[in-house]
Amino acid sequence: MTRKLPPLYALRAFEATARLNSFTRAGEALSITQSAVSRHIRTLEDHFACRLFVRSGRSLQLTEAARVLLPGVREGFAALERACDTLRGEDEMLRMKAPSTLTMRWLLARLSRFRRLQPGNEVQLTSAWMDVDHVDFNQEPFDCAVLLGDGVFPAEWEVRKLFPELLVPVGAPGLLDDGPWTAARLASSELLHPTMDKRDWRVWLERLGLSSRVSLKGGQVFDTLELGMIAAARGYGVSIGDLMMVAEDVAQGRMSLPWPTAVPSGMDYYLVWPRTRPGGERLRRLSAFLQAEVNAMALPEVVILPAL
Repeated sequence: MTRKLPPLYALRAFEATARLNSFTRAGEALSITQSAVSRHIRTLEDHFACRLFVRSGRSLQLTEAARVLLPGVREGFAALERACDTLRGEDEMLRMKAPSTLTMRWLLARLSRFRRLQPGNEVQLTSAWMDVDHVDFNQEPFDCAVLLGDGVFPAEWEVRKLFPELLVPVGAPGLLDDGPWTAARLASSELLHPTMDKRDWRVWLERLGLSSRVSLKGGQVFDTLELGMIAAARGYGVSIGDLMMVAEDVAQGRMSLPWPTAVPSGMDYYLVWPRTRPGGERLRRLSAFLQAEVNAMALPEVVILPAL
């Protein structure tokens, strides 16, 4: 038998009261009276046979039972809202999740142009720091995402490849004034690390056969690619960057490529979305636009090693 649940309206009144710490403010938020909120809370207390709130002076305090109940109630309402959001119409906004460095360096400008060229196609972008790019369309309120990955995604997703991650050393504009760089000069420079495990430098050095000549000990460590590239552009050392994301800065003289050889990391950026999500036609238009933007980019003159 299905276990009997308390009324949904009573749970909503409980969540609002706990959040606002007031029967009166909860009633205002729910467009009901303060006495109605009190009745809903009594309904829950009768259902669970315990007190949920006690007064302390002029404020409300949650009981231990209420503190146990509250996280699950909030999670349940959030899940209901996400489920209902999946049924909204084609004419509403697409919600996208993307990694923070990609957002600042490449995606934000493209989405702005997309809105101008295709009025009515609104995209709400959420930038998120992700050590490993990930989205859970069942739990997170997004219609699509741009992720860095190896191309292995759930079978129920639509997947569109945008561009590969190409690792290349980056630094301040004046680093090329003394001519081409050598392994000795790189080894004596301050290396900046955009990841805690220094994996990007390690991949680049190994591919060029420089691992034994350039030490990865020391150097400032950052937690995002963006911070490493900003520090390098300001002259604090040489960092590893992504060729696609620094192309405009290099073209405009804000950054240089001291060793112009780019190495594929083995990962690519993809636009992904669930096949069952409404808005499929708009997502395909967005995908085609972003892929056209990639094809139109002018990259700096570098040697791009083949992928392994």
